[in-house]
Amino acid sequence: MKALVIAPEPFFTPRGTPLSVYYRTLVTAEHGVQIDLLTYGEGQDVLIPGVTTIRIPALSFLGPVRAGPSVTKFFLDILMVIWTVVLLIRNRYDFVHAHEEAVFFCRFLKPLFGFKLAYDMHSSLPQQLVNFEFTTSRLLIGIFDKLEKTSVRHSDAVITICPDLASYALAHGADPERHFLIENSIFDDVKLAEEQPPTAEKRSPATPGDAPLVVYAGTLEQYQGLDILIRAFALVRKARPDARLLIVGGTPDQVASLESVARESGLDGTCVFTGSVSKKQATDYLRAASVLVSPRRVGTNTPLKIYEQLASGKPLVATNIRSHTQVLDDTVCFLVDPEPASMADGIVTALNDDAKRRMIVAAAQRLYETKYSRSAYAQKIGQLLRALR
Repeated sequence: MKALVIAPEPFFTPRGTPLSVYYRTLVTAEHGVQIDLLTYGEGQDVLIPGVTTIRIPALSFLGPVRAGPSVTKFFLDILMVIWTVVLLIRNRYDFVHAHEEAVFFCRFLKPLFGFKLAYDMHSSLPQQLVNFEFTTSRLLIGIFDKLEKTSVRHSDAVITICPDLASYALAHGADPERHFLIENSIFDDVKLAEEQPPTAEKRSPATPGDAPLVVYAGTLEQYQGLDILIRAFALVRKARPDARLLIVGGTPDQVASLESVARESGLDGTCVFTGSVSKKQATDYLRAASVLVSPRRVGTNTPLKIYEQLASGKPLVATNIRSHTQVLDDTVCFLVDPEPASMADGIVTALNDDAKRRMIVAAAQRLYETKYSRSAYAQKIGQLLRALR
């Protein structure tokens, strides 16, 4: 089989781009599919046998591509349409795998070129317009809603990444027999096509003796609940004054804002921020953790990092919201309310209750191996490809 994968994102940028496109493409290629990957100009090429990366012009004068809807993406996606049409004229593809908004134009190109269409639905795009505060225009949101519905109904396969989004897609017209729930649950190391010059990695924060380390790694967007975590940790310190909090990731402005919260909470010297780091460095920090945390305050899509946290062998404290409870329950993590006192109680229990910690960690690893491991992921991709033959 030969496929065109269309990824409207800066693929691959280790410090910012979601890894879902990489893993989908990697495992699909391992099933013997020859792939042309069309993506933005920004990013680094990765080494995947059987995959040819094709980039549109970067348009660097527009600035870096940021998460969520943007004017920059609008202009880049116009180029994506042009490049897609050229590739479809030059090549015969068995199917087109369209990520996110790429499906909007692929849905109308499908009858012209006769390919099968797989829609990789990482989120609801009309909801993104609202969640990222891009627009309040009912007209624009309505247009996106209609495009999303027609794309869901006319795709030969619809892929979703979590149960909540699966329910959303089915309610909007996806055929249950053409729907595939494939969680972003694997975390192989990314192999870059060209070796990058070494960069000085930040040292792991020093902790006295065997001091416990509570670690958060990810973006520092407001919905992630880092202010709740910091205020919770001030309460944790009353029970465990030896504990340290490490927050990995974020832009300089985000870090500065949260550092002020830490100072106000009396955590100078006990709450450390690393800023943006490489995936390798983030993994090293996770390995050094005594407890992992996911303090997200709102959301419905399951964070990719949850699966790595399940497999890590570390106890996880996570908020009791839909983003988490689609995958997690209180047998595999310490579920807490998204407020400081409850989160503090969960962290202290994870640090102090050895028996419960061991039980939860073992159950988490069993869950991961059973439902979300690499072999389970590969089987799901295999089912998708059989449906597209």
